[in-house]
Amino acid sequence: MRRRSFLKMSLGGAIGAVALRPNSAAAWQSRAPADSYAALVDLTRCIGCRKCEQACQQEHDLPLPMKSFEDLTVLDNQRRPDAARFTVINRYHSGRVNPEGQLVADYVKVQCMHCQDPACASACITGALSKTAHGAVHYDVNKCIGCRYCMVACPFEIPAYEYHDPLTPRVMKCTFCEQRLREKQLPPACATICPTEAITFGKRSALLKLARRRLKEHPGRYIQQIYGENEVGGTSWLYLSAVPFSKLGFIPLPNKPLPKLTETLQHSLFSYLWSPALLFTLLSGLFFFNRRKQLQQPENSAGHAGGDV
Repeated sequence: MRRRSFLKMSLGGAIGAVALRPNSAAAWQSRAPADSYAALVDLTRCIGCRKCEQACQQEHDLPLPMKSFEDLTVLDNQRRPDAARFTVINRYHSGRVNPEGQLVADYVKVQCMHCQDPACASACITGALSKTAHGAVHYDVNKCIGCRYCMVACPFEIPAYEYHDPLTPRVMKCTFCEQRLREKQLPPACATICPTEAITFGKRSALLKLARRRLKEHPGRYIQQIYGENEVGGTSWLYLSAVPFSKLGFIPLPNKPLPKLTETLQHSLFSYLWSPALLFTLLSGLFFFNRRKQLQQPENSAGHAGGDV
């Protein structure tokens, strides 16, 4: 076969592979549960008492903190959930004043957001993370291989790793008290202990209606946004606030689910192996071209040598 013919055949095969790949390969569909459980946090009611932290520690038998839960000096520094703390309270000074004109602090509860279409689950190559019908993003330690792709993929930077455990390290994060939900249909521990009822638990659709009603009835109390309603396709933790969320450590994120882009690219490139087949064809053509060129080189070298003599 001549080189020109081979390259034409390779190019034709590549174009055919692209043209014949199924359109459904690039179609992405959300796997979010229809109407799972969720939690609504009204930050105007949060007083930073850390009771939710204490309830979470007791529910999951986590290590006790170095400072007691009654010690509010820990709020002087911004904190993040880690392998020993599934949720934390942070304090912000946004310049908000009360009716008496006094400056007041804003408190924010931070934990895994349990996204409707979680990027961590999409990135997990073993299926150790998955979105359940109850609304929780479930972690199966028996499937985890410790690659930590979930930590990179999470837009909220939540999953933490047990670096101190060299033998059986786990990815640690808020579980949404999944066992309580599954077995007894009980709210997460943090929602049951809140003294100001800043956390409301229920079906996501009902909580969105409640949040919209509060926004409508008290327009001067809240900014007109429900954080988590649309961010990254929606989350199971929803927030209301009196000040812009950007002043409270919330990350501005797109409304589209993050897996929509990554999974669409993956499915488009690797469906029916057309992408590897295209790559193999092009590499084969390159190999054939280089091989032909190498075989011609000795003849040219010999001809030049004879002319010099």
